[in-house]
Amino acid sequence: MWESIWVNAHIATMVGNGDYGIIENGAIAVAKGKIVWIGRHNDLPEHDAQTIHDVKGKWITPGLIDCHSHMVFGGSRAGEFEQRLKGASYEEIARAGGGIISTVKATREASSETLYKAAEKRLVALMKEGVTGVEIKSGYGLDLANEAKMLKVATRLSEEHNIRIQRTFLGAHALPPEYQNNPDGYIDEICAETLPTLAEMGLVDAVDAFCENIGFTPAQTERVFAKAKELSLPVKIHAEQLSDQQGAALCAKYHGLSADHLEHLTEDGIRAMARGGTAAVLLPGAYYFLRETKKPPLDLLRQYAIPMAIATDLNPGSSPAHSLLLMLNMACTLFHMTPEEALSGVTKHAAAALGWRDCGRLKKGYRADFAIWDIEQPADLAYRFGCNPCTSVVRDGVEHAV
Repeated sequence: MWESIWVNAHIATMVGNGDYGIIENGAIAVAKGKIVWIGRHNDLPEHDAQTIHDVKGKWITPGLIDCHSHMVFGGSRAGEFEQRLKGASYEEIARAGGGIISTVKATREASSETLYKAAEKRLVALMKEGVTGVEIKSGYGLDLANEAKMLKVATRLSEEHNIRIQRTFLGAHALPPEYQNNPDGYIDEICAETLPTLAEMGLVDAVDAFCENIGFTPAQTERVFAKAKELSLPVKIHAEQLSDQQGAALCAKYHGLSADHLEHLTEDGIRAMARGGTAAVLLPGAYYFLRETKKPPLDLLRQYAIPMAIATDLNPGSSPAHSLLLMLNMACTLFHMTPEEALSGVTKHAAAALGWRDCGRLKKGYRADFAIWDIEQPADLAYRFGCNPCTSVVRDGVEHAV
């Protein structure tokens, strides 16, 4: 018996390449949180569904996935935004004690409840836009107690809002005040105590690192990756955002899930990503907000068939973006992606970037996570900006109004 069925719908399954995998006048049947049938309404077999939802000609897509966010943090960095507008660079602000470290101070001072309430507002804004899965990184605590505090908040968000969340440990995000002149000592602490303890507590799904000239060296990053491998945790990386540190190739060496940012990525790094099965995560919000001019090498990524995901990079310093739909438009206008590539980037390729193999497409056996849109065609999701055409969201087979 089917529990629920959605009929009278146009469906962008995102199965295949280049055409959204469209089924016109389609239907989707769900049981036990999974898709059990999908196809044209005229081919619908006899059924005894408990609930029938008439979509009335609207469009259905896979639920959107925000595969790179720093959603849990304390404080604000609007003042740094003003500094940059007056001529200071992101790197200059960071080296002067601002940047990530200022958010670390605010996050350490904030209670778990304060962090939860602030992050909940950010999460709800995304969920109203059809988002059914989110990655949340730590990295603003930079010690065991505060990293655990952040990851517990991410866990609570998932439990209380019934949304799938990947919790990523980003201890190697910046040097904490206690280790300002001893980066190797801090990496020692991450590998010997912080990461193993958090993993034992069941708070870590993946491990990330900021491999950059104002972050951590490739050698230091590799030590973190080696420990993650020892703990059977997948890795990902902030790479080639400000310079070419060959971080993408390092991540691919460990068959990493994704390399993110990638403005300075070279063809050698792309070849390594192709060999390692590592997805690219492009972050147009940070590119826009920091007024960058060097674009990621999209033509080469296409040439090597690298999955290209898109995410908000929601964070207080370089991308205070609360709209994944806006990122679709930015990916098209700033990076010259097609609307189909952009939608793939927040569905099937975003799922690949998180190692989620049961979502991001609409097909039999996949999770019943999808969004319903009052649009005329799928390209509208990238074409429009400043509006939200999402009318309802289905998570684990249960429909929620937005």
